[in-house]
Amino acid sequence: MPLNKECPSSTSSSDEQGSDGESSLSSSHRFNSTASASDTDCSRESFISDGSSKHCTPSSSPPNALTLDEVMDCARGISNLNLFHEIVVNRDFHLEPQSLPEDSLWKLVHDNVHNAFWDSLESEINNDPPEYKQAINLLEEIREILLSFLNPGANRMRTQILEMLDMDLIRQQVDNDAVDVAGLASYIINVMGKMCAPVRDEEIQKLRENPGSIVMIFREIFRVLELMKTDFVNLTINSLRPIMQKQSVEYERATFQSILEKTPGALNNTVAWIKMTFEELISSMPSIQEKGQPCLPGPFQVLNAAFLHILLWDYTEHPFPETWMTDEGRLREVQAQLRQWQAVNEVLLIVHNAVAGPVQGVAALSERLKRMAAVLLNHMHDPNFKLHEALVSVSAQICSELNKSLAERSYPTLSTSLQTTLTGQICAIAQKDNPIRILVVSFSVSTEDRVQHYFMALICDRKPETRLEQTPSGLDAIRLELASLAAKFLSLVNYNRAVYGPFYADIIRKLMFSNSSQSPASPPQDFVTSE
Repeated sequence: MPLNKECPSSTSSSDEQGSDGESSLSSSHRFNSTASASDTDCSRESFISDGSSKHCTPSSSPPNALTLDEVMDCARGISNLNLFHEIVVNRDFHLEPQSLPEDSLWKLVHDNVHNAFWDSLESEINNDPPEYKQAINLLEEIREILLSFLNPGANRMRTQILEMLDMDLIRQQVDNDAVDVAGLASYIINVMGKMCAPVRDEEIQKLRENPGSIVMIFREIFRVLELMKTDFVNLTINSLRPIMQKQSVEYERATFQSILEKTPGALNNTVAWIKMTFEELISSMPSIQEKGQPCLPGPFQVLNAAFLHILLWDYTEHPFPETWMTDEGRLREVQAQLRQWQAVNEVLLIVHNAVAGPVQGVAALSERLKRMAAVLLNHMHDPNFKLHEALVSVSAQICSELNKSLAERSYPTLSTSLQTTLTGQICAIAQKDNPIRILVVSFSVSTEDRVQHYFMALICDRKPETRLEQTPSGLDAIRLELASLAAKFLSLVNYNRAVYGPFYADIIRKLMFSNSSQSPASPPQDFVTSE
């Protein structure tokens, strides 16, 4: 049963629709950077200011009990923030037509209600004389949907639709038994053909050729109109995205500030995250004091280390920071792929160390082994993934591929004892503290440590783009994959720092004050990156 739903109208500025009554749907894939140079990092002054900025000072008043309206208001704010952020950072974001799961209760109820409505409509039209009360309501709803698709300047088509679907005139025709329902349906289909996206042309053609009853035709009209609604919403999203990107940093910061003012505890997890980083840095620093003051890490040192913690976040140990909630899915994806490629790199290091000469410099073989291991270790972030079993399969496949390659190049194949050793070392990857893994795989420096040093260097670099593919030794096999993941992560970090930098500055300043009886000194210029 068709329902009245709001649908955002197209925001295209073209005047062509108003002059010829036609509209077209085009998608834009432009993705502009949203962080300006001045917004990429917390400014120097933000770290040493007195905290009077409205943007960056979380409320210190005791939390009050929230009313239901306040809770719902905050929920709406978070929902809007998530949707806005997704549109801005994900150029492929779009809505899909609603589809209920097969065999679900919701689909059963939905189908039964709709079938009952259309059966009732068909019964009315087949009466003698026919009744058109529900049909008129349908025509009126169709008219409103078509009008909602029009640009503000499409006056000619708006006038035409209002004239052709003049409900007062149609009611008079019904009273005089002179209404041409089939003709009205044909006109509606023609208008839909002018308004729809090219991807819906085939659906429109099916409507024109539909030999079914008038009720079946209207039922199909509403089905295609629902598809067109989704298309026009996506057009609106694509049209607004460049505008949203220009205002995204300020909007997201202001929205989060408003949430924080209503729920003062909305930064608790973020404070815990930065405090944990701050305390770890202090514990690793010398205890020597200067002028009676303890040695403290610099503010940008704290923030950069906190960002590295986000890359390595253990979701089972600590609650996730609120300021990262809009990118949690993207972070999890980066983490999952990073763990996978780290494991692949360790497998390749073991192979090259165990077999040595016959596989050194054979790029095609190394690439085959890498892709083979990557496929078998895919989804290793899944809680139900059986890593040991997967590594056994990796070992078997690699031994088979090595023997094949060695035989083709007239080398002796791997001995049984070497294959057993190779399998044992590869399976040891699942055991983080296994001494064989630490010694053989990474030569006393683990792949995880190398990756962390690589990411930390990029986070601290003012121009990391030039260093993305400069991976540390021991990571050459996954250089391209690592650079791609690093670029994604840096993009998330830079945007997050641009939006929430003032909040982080306030938290770090308070932590530094709590560890010093004097105001912390201005951060060294090296820590003031262009933001």
